[in-house]
Amino acid sequence: MNSPIIALDFPSMKEVKEFIADFEERLFVKVGMELFFSEGPEIVRYLKEQGHQVFLDLKLHDIPNTVESAMRSLAKLDVDLVNVHAAGGIEMMRAAKRGLSGSPVKLIAVTQLTSTDEKQMQQEQLIERSLEESVLHYAVLAKEAGLDGVVCSVKEAKRIGEVCGEDFLRVTPGIRLGNDSHDQKRTATPEQAAREGATHIVVGRAVTQALKPREQLAVIDGQWRGAVL
Repeated sequence: MNSPIIALDFPSMKEVKEFIADFEERLFVKVGMELFFSEGPEIVRYLKEQGHQVFLDLKLHDIPNTVESAMRSLAKLDVDLVNVHAAGGIEMMRAAKRGLSGSPVKLIAVTQLTSTDEKQMQQEQLIERSLEESVLHYAVLAKEAGLDGVVCSVKEAKRIGEVCGEDFLRVTPGIRLGNDSHDQKRTATPEQAAREGATHIVVGRAVTQALKPREQLAVIDGQWRGAVL
């Protein structure tokens, strides 16, 4: 079973190094826009040199040619997982896949952000369907484009697995141990994520802001793995 992905939502490499120093084991970490735009490719190189797996979460969304070129550059960083926005369309997703041609990097697509609820989606994006229908539609497009999976909430993971296949990745952010959802609206516990068919969970502040991050990660990992034993 896949290890929880830790979102390194820090402003600089200094904070990352201080956080990573608390761990002896190799981690699966997520580098998002804040950290990548602050430190650039060097932060990825540092993490890979330390032996960690890296999910580079930049959510590319542009014309196909631009995304293809960008992916060609990102493939050189030896990351393990990258993503695009499914809303960019099937041709953009296919272009992203071409940019990674010959690379072992896994490519996934963001469906609907876990900070988005159905009312907001319908009023602001003018999508006159349910949130689940929208997420599933994007997942099917990603599958057709040849991608390896999607980013979705736990609530849609099981249905996506049924439609797109169990080997299709369902990476689920918004994982919480308690009731604190922060700025996310579609959250779940590690146990719920496992039972609902997520293949990966992403945890951020629940670990990075914990008094004892390593112990907190062990609790989350135990709940994640224990729910499916």
